[in-house]
Amino acid sequence: MIRKVSLFLAAALLASTFGNAGAQQVSALDRHLSRLDLGISGAGIFNKTVSGPVLRPDAPDCAPTLPCFLTQQPSNTVGALVNIRYIVKPLVGFEFNFGYARYTENFSYPQPPIAVQTGANEYTLGYIVTPAHHIFGFQPFVSAGLGTTEFKPTLHGGESLTSQAQARATYYYSAGIQQEYFSSHFGLRASFRQLFYLAPDFGQNYYTIKQHTITSEPTVGFYMRF
Repeated sequence: MIRKVSLFLAAALLASTFGNAGAQQVSALDRHLSRLDLGISGAGIFNKTVSGPVLRPDAPDCAPTLPCFLTQQPSNTVGALVNIRYIVKPLVGFEFNFGYARYTENFSYPQPPIAVQTGANEYTLGYIVTPAHHIFGFQPFVSAGLGTTEFKPTLHGGESLTSQAQARATYYYSAGIQQEYFSSHFGLRASFRQLFYLAPDFGQNYYTIKQHTITSEPTVGFYMRF
């Protein structure tokens, strides 16, 4: 009888130990998941116009002694932005951004003007700060980081058949506000972002002016917390 009681107590102790370990693992997993959120936003894409001398001296229509100036004017459009954020604490957080837009790069030179329709895919990583205090009931945030933007000419989009896909190093910052609604797992988010990169030339020397440009993006969307 004593032996049976001893075996029962030992089994109960083991079950309790493994149960507590499992509970601790679940709690740790829940803690990490609670720090993650997925955001999906619509974005206005406003691109800066840049100008500069064409670097290739034998470009068509260039005089031997005078530089040819090119104006590169991207169209404005709307796009999408997806964020994945991991917030450790108010002053420590990280985010991954994927942005997508399609617009037309208009080159004033050579004559006649050339247009290249391109998809622009942003892949960036950043550091984010989400202060604990609120402003007018909204939680503010700021972030900054770097990555790349891939410019990929679309089929049958102007001169896209002779243009090459190209990636440009990209730096960005953003500032915005967010607020939970209905539950702690859902909220709305708005921000203003700017991306900085070298204007694409699609591998064509006749478009190369080596000028940095800016894309400004006001965004509005929602986020879901796990």
